[in-house]
Amino acid sequence: MKTDAMMTAFSTIVLREVRRFTRIWPQTLLPPAVTMTLYFIIFGNLIGPRIGDMGGFDYMAFIVPGLIMMAVITSSYANVVSSFYSMKFQRSIEELLVSPVPNWIILAGYVAGGMARGLGIGLIVTLLSLAFTQLSIHNLLMVVATVFLTSALFAVGGFINAMLATKFDDISIVPTFVLTPLTYLGGVFYSIDLLPAFWQGVSMINPILYMVNGFRYGILGVSDVNPFIALGMILVFITILSAIALRMLERGKGIRS
Repeated sequence: MKTDAMMTAFSTIVLREVRRFTRIWPQTLLPPAVTMTLYFIIFGNLIGPRIGDMGGFDYMAFIVPGLIMMAVITSSYANVVSSFYSMKFQRSIEELLVSPVPNWIILAGYVAGGMARGLGIGLIVTLLSLAFTQLSIHNLLMVVATVFLTSALFAVGGFINAMLATKFDDISIVPTFVLTPLTYLGGVFYSIDLLPAFWQGVSMINPILYMVNGFRYGILGVSDVNPFIALGMILVFITILSAIALRMLERGKGIRS
């Protein structure tokens, strides 16, 4: 398949994904914005003053990076898992399977679409946060690298979930029982320095802790973990999950009967 034909296929998938979530924006863009605003009001304005400073910053400023990252993670994942599973359910995925489009183009197109939604939600939440606190960028490169790589990672994860899902209930299991607990325990609302030594060690095996703290370092300049190790871990996870997703596509796992 020629390069311009591959680019056409890639851009077509991405454009379809972007049009999909922008067309139903009250369901895809508005709810995360409302949810994060409630977090800002309840945790930042109401509870924050009682907690005081954390990591050398007021509580609102401390939780904003984590809340932005939480919105990016859930939106990137949700976009791909729902879209690709819908293609399976409607049997329209067969059009892609019989086409000469390479598997890596299919994966890249869906991941880019998921990233578009995740990063769009991240931007919306960031703009909303400015109504509650002032943000300054400590390390722009770290901010951009962390948010882009994290969005890509969870978009790939959503793709794998969609391929394995056999019914609509299956696409909600991972977000409900895996992503949500890991996110809330990933240092979004607290520094792990507050935990006893044992629970600090347990927290270190939570991959989302590294993503949240890498992003927080980029904005505030403080982190519970080495931010460069965090970037390295994200890249490793992307490589592993992408290889798994491509292998599953090659074998037709969950999409060929």
